[in-house]
Amino acid sequence: MISTQLIVYCINPSCNSPINPMGDSFCASCQTPLVHRYLWATGSLSAQIPAGTKVAHRYEVISHQIWLDTQPGLPPDVPEELPKEVIPYLRLYQERLHLPQAYGFACYLEEDTTDILLLENVPIDETGNIYPTIVEAWEQATAVRQVYWLWQILQLWTPLSELGLSRSLLVVDNLRVEGWCVRLLELYQTPADEKLSLQNLGQCWRFWVASAKASVAKGLENIVQQMCETEVELEAINIQLNNLLLASAAELPLVLKVSGSTDIGPVMAQNEDDCYPNALTDLDEPLLPHLSIVCDGIGGHEGGEVASKLAVQSVKLQIRAFLTEVTEQTVLVSPELLQEQLEASLRVINNLISARNNQQKRQGKERMATTIVMAVQVPQRVQTSTGWQSNNTHELYLANVGDSRAYWITRNYCQLLTVDDDVATREVRLGQSLYRKALLRADASALTQALGTKDAESLRLKVQRLIVEEDGILLLCSDGLSDNNWVEQSWQNYAIPVLTGELTVEDAVANWINLANEKNGHDNTSVVLTYYRVSPEYLVPVTPALPEEIIEAEIQKELEELEELEEPISLTESSRSLLDLDLDLDLDLDISEEPFTSPIILPTLIRKPKRGKGLVRLRVVLALLVGGTMGLFAWWQINPQGFQQMCRQFPQRVQQVCPPGK
Repeated sequence: MISTQLIVYCINPSCNSPINPMGDSFCASCQTPLVHRYLWATGSLSAQIPAGTKVAHRYEVISHQIWLDTQPGLPPDVPEELPKEVIPYLRLYQERLHLPQAYGFACYLEEDTTDILLLENVPIDETGNIYPTIVEAWEQATAVRQVYWLWQILQLWTPLSELGLSRSLLVVDNLRVEGWCVRLLELYQTPADEKLSLQNLGQCWRFWVASAKASVAKGLENIVQQMCETEVELEAINIQLNNLLLASAAELPLVLKVSGSTDIGPVMAQNEDDCYPNALTDLDEPLLPHLSIVCDGIGGHEGGEVASKLAVQSVKLQIRAFLTEVTEQTVLVSPELLQEQLEASLRVINNLISARNNQQKRQGKERMATTIVMAVQVPQRVQTSTGWQSNNTHELYLANVGDSRAYWITRNYCQLLTVDDDVATREVRLGQSLYRKALLRADASALTQALGTKDAESLRLKVQRLIVEEDGILLLCSDGLSDNNWVEQSWQNYAIPVLTGELTVEDAVANWINLANEKNGHDNTSVVLTYYRVSPEYLVPVTPALPEEIIEAEIQKELEELEELEEPISLTESSRSLLDLDLDLDLDLDISEEPFTSPIILPTLIRKPKRGKGLVRLRVVLALLVGGTMGLFAWWQINPQGFQQMCRQFPQRVQQVCPPGK
């Protein structure tokens, strides 16, 4: 219970007005957004402090080890020399989606020689209640979510083991879940005389797997048995768990709607942002339904705006080639290889912009560059438990460079998925400072990397992989919206109406941009919003399969139409746009015959043997007629005009996929 004497002050130091921590969202005096900063107090000493106690004249003990900072506008106490116990939290800052972060220290009694470490970004909701453990939530979870939780734990095993923290994943009460996301309360150091392995992790999982959902129980039992009884390699377990995860996700329905827009803002002279899709240019372009991008250009007139446009157009070309190759695979491509491919694509784009800078002899701050945040759904063929194959697009990859952000929003929470590449983050990652102290630097928000400033080899890239297994919104935005935490403060008013069907995706994008212009207003703003729906109640009816003779007749008809197409394939609009942007940059690129490449060689995926022209075309037509029946039917129901337009453009689209001579 919260003490009746609790007083919380506005986070604006110049205001310092008392407010109601459990009711108000904004300070009545200065309208500053309020932060209810609940913290986790580590150590055995903090566990003995009773609720209602005021610690260090600042922290209110709400319940067992859960404290509320009543003065969140003031920096927490941090010693000049950081204790060893806090360093792992700093080193693992890139994993902040799953791990807590060091906030500061507090002294309970003046005579105490040991301060209590306080953690933020902990699995505690906005009312001060701790999220459930995996054990508590396990039986109510879907089959996909059960496998997804275990997969996330397995991804954390290596980075935690490298720092001697693997015991953190074996303490059941330490593993909490916020919806799909596994989150840890704190980090536990593994004793020097204790060697932990996958066998220990398997023993921990064995009790959960015993009550797993029927569709995944056998697969999980087999995996756990290998972990417990053999010296199995981590990679082997990773592969098996990933296959089971994708197979179970493929059985979920998935309907999505995406919209994006960019706005110059109320004070800027030009718009250096760009995005895809863009309501102004991409309304009639069904080019890449699995891709969304936001770029924020740097470098002033004829600099930032060129860099952002060049990045968006280049990404579209790269991802088209990437997705085409992935969909041709007969076996699952591993997450690691897909992440490498996407990282290579970003390095290609970086070198394009960097080469333009070099050609124009731009130096230092004159060099144009751009931030980027992009999301790619990867449609892989997956064998499900029912025996049929699906182009599973629940697999989502997310990459960012700079401070453009991605958020995942449901009816219950808003999760920041990306980590900014700025000075404050760099200081934390290098173990030099706690984040709240690093924010006090004058250059805290200055970018430490962006596409185009340096050679590609200097980029530090991280591509995340997510599984879409619940209704939600993926919000990509530039800092014109995310500055001052306006997404975190206002998501319920702007996202939930979309999830409840009260607001269209297009109107939601416009509303987010209006909020940015009203509350921030100092910059351009770009927003791309993708609404994902997997709810069973929205299952699309399955249409009966066409009779074999009708399929054969349709195939013959399409093949005859293909043979009549004698005009050579022309450049797509996006290819032409990239060439127009880059007329002065002589990189000797030829994109008329092969997928767009660069001086950087992309890693090669496992390829199938080359097939004859007729077989390739036959495969494409079969995929369109049979494999795509459910998807086309859903599209016709949702957007009949778009479906009719697609039908009119079908011959041209087929020609692009199967050009003569290939």
